[in-house]
Amino acid sequence: MTTIDLPLLPLGKGRDATAERGVECPGDLPAASDPDLVARARAAKAALGERVFVLGHHYQRDEVIEFADVTGDSFKLARDAAGRPDAEFIVFCGVHFMAESADILTADTQKVILPDLAAGCSMADMARLGQVEDAWDAMADAGVQDSIVPVTYMNSSADIKAFCGRNGGVVCTSSNADVALEWAFDQKPDAKILFFPDQHLGRNTAVLKMGFSLDDCVVWDPRQANGGLTTEELENARMILWKGHCSVHGRFTTDVIDELRAKHEGINILVHPECTHEVVLKADLVGSTEFIIKTIEAAEPGTTWAIGTELNLVQRLANAHPDKNIVFLDRNVCYCSTMNRIDLPHFVWAMENLVAGNVVNQITVDDETEQHALVALQRMLDLPGKSHRD
Repeated sequence: MTTIDLPLLPLGKGRDATAERGVECPGDLPAASDPDLVARARAAKAALGERVFVLGHHYQRDEVIEFADVTGDSFKLARDAAGRPDAEFIVFCGVHFMAESADILTADTQKVILPDLAAGCSMADMARLGQVEDAWDAMADAGVQDSIVPVTYMNSSADIKAFCGRNGGVVCTSSNADVALEWAFDQKPDAKILFFPDQHLGRNTAVLKMGFSLDDCVVWDPRQANGGLTTEELENARMILWKGHCSVHGRFTTDVIDELRAKHEGINILVHPECTHEVVLKADLVGSTEFIIKTIEAAEPGTTWAIGTELNLVQRLANAHPDKNIVFLDRNVCYCSTMNRIDLPHFVWAMENLVAGNVVNQITVDDETEQHALVALQRMLDLPGKSHRD
């Protein structure tokens, strides 16, 4: 089929339910202009009472965060869900891989709901299980597989976490990536790390926290034969980084940092480790979402900060700390487009269906995948130090 033969679906003129899983909702999705949406959300939540536990990721819209029982990053929220075994429904206002993690960590009797099934993660989608298995086989052919320990970022699908569980690997968060890498290198005398799906977190952690050089890192491109690497490159590498990235954090650039430093004397640049290596090198502080929040909370009044992370969170921090000057580290709007799929109409639709006895958009992980994913997650939980606990 040529591109000319493909059906064109201009915005508002048609839908492809196979490509956009969340655009079709059984029944009527409330209009975004409905003035009663907030009241409907409150009424539905009140009707469900203790039966429902609503989780809101830091990057969510304010209109949805208003109804969250707890807020946090992806792993904190999944653990919070596990800490509420009496809640029949876990409504996860985040993205798909987060809801999967909640399903893995909660009881079988609990149901995890994602208000819009199209709320995915482009980074997580950059490492598909079939691609990873093909890469694993190619590394066996190159004679290096026996040395490799797979490490996956929390921002990955359940089947990728399960792959790590089956193959002696571990899950990490942006808070404990260095601890996870130390553990992985200790597993084999000649260990190499296959790190996915975010190359930037892997590179920044290896170089800036563990003392490796950029030459120790190579990038595996799943769209090229043998990842675009020679056998010699694989043999010499210590870190094999999957060619994946966050579409939000990848937008931040060094020239904006230079502009802001020229405009604002004494400005502090605070970025997430999913940013590119060049941006991280020019920043003053680098850390996870929770680290960013705690840093701003502890900052002196009157200080100026440019923050390189998702705009919903940056705006929320600016509103919560009017005594500090907080600006966004980009010239343009930089919301997470898939996270923003969870809006008030979808939230109301999901909650009202639960009130009516209809379980919609339930996220389930099959038993075998859950079993192996739990192995990799438990290895992370067993890591020493504060790691995931911050």
